[in-house]
Amino acid sequence: MIINSLLDTDFYKVTMSCCVYNQIKPCSVEYDFKCRNPGIDLIPFKDEIESEIDHLCTLRFQPDEIDYLRGIKFIDSAFLDVLRLIQLNRDHVFIHEQDGLLKISIKGPWLLAIWFEVPVLAIVNEVYFRNIDPDPDMHGAMERLRNKIDLVKEINENENVISSFKFADFGTRRRFSFWWQDRVVKTLASNLPPTQFVGTSNVLLAKRYKIKSIGTMAHELICGSQAQGVALANSQKYMLEKWADEFRGSLGSALSDTISMDAFLVDFDLDLSHRFDSVRVDSGDPVESGEKLVAHYQRLGIDPMTKTVIFSDNLTFPKARELWEHFKGCIKVSFGIGTNLMNDIPGCTPLNIVMKMTKCNGQPVAKLSDSPGKSMCTDTIYLAYLKSVFDERAKKFNEIRD
Repeated sequence: MIINSLLDTDFYKVTMSCCVYNQIKPCSVEYDFKCRNPGIDLIPFKDEIESEIDHLCTLRFQPDEIDYLRGIKFIDSAFLDVLRLIQLNRDHVFIHEQDGLLKISIKGPWLLAIWFEVPVLAIVNEVYFRNIDPDPDMHGAMERLRNKIDLVKEINENENVISSFKFADFGTRRRFSFWWQDRVVKTLASNLPPTQFVGTSNVLLAKRYKIKSIGTMAHELICGSQAQGVALANSQKYMLEKWADEFRGSLGSALSDTISMDAFLVDFDLDLSHRFDSVRVDSGDPVESGEKLVAHYQRLGIDPMTKTVIFSDNLTFPKARELWEHFKGCIKVSFGIGTNLMNDIPGCTPLNIVMKMTKCNGQPVAKLSDSPGKSMCTDTIYLAYLKSVFDERAKKFNEIRD
């Protein structure tokens, strides 16, 4: 089976569920799956996907897995006592065919539903690729990996620790297979120091290879804030503050692009800019967004070199190198690289699949991305309203700033 441990997920699912448990009143949510690749037919693999999800729902957190999480100082111990009791409910997953496409929805309490997203995406990927390419060119894939390692070594040849090119594996959701992700992480950890390969988002592999678990908040946290009984215009700031309250500076990376970079900077005031030590940029023009962030810190009287920008949107190593060279000396830079690490197989076109929260407590919620095609909402009227609210806030902020 593809998933054999509930730790085989992204670290942000652990931290997100911890924040939801401690900071948010119990609520119901809905997630919807989307394949952004045109012309991909996943319907022939429906039965295999369902069988894998059936197996996923038999798993429980094991004592050694809970012990591992207890060793991470900022994860609440009382939350872990609850986590060891969790078992995913198959009744929360709905899979059907609609308009010639495979539809997957997750509906249930946020604390439980949150655990489906990453494993389901990993399942869809691996089922798809083992059917369309049963004899992949893994020799060629390993050669590509070695070239990436050589590039990182070349970049860092004359750099010190502070200015070095550094990156993490963000590829669980987009991986070719668990076997390949395991091999890539093992190879990276064996060939690069932790100041360059800083860790993996996959908790199971971080535990296995004794490297750092890496993760930030996710878009769903800001989406869910839109249904928490606060004014919509204040919802993003409300949830950023909840995150900061939960982790008290130990997990200080803010996600900037759920409602656009401009709207984020409106909410990212002096207090929050001090409380978070990094910002992740996951859509839009990365140079433009990064420069806006640097200028924002400077206006607030904060030295950008005391902060970090994490780029994570559709990166290749050459593209990351360009960004590193552009921002070097302006702000500390790191990268989260997913598909280009975990699904760079000769002859294979990676799937661009996502699963996003679309409802919370029965009302529509949305991601309003800086990148065309990455916004996701089931209610176009609500999406237009959300855009108008935050566009107006950003407009007023820019007028004051200018």
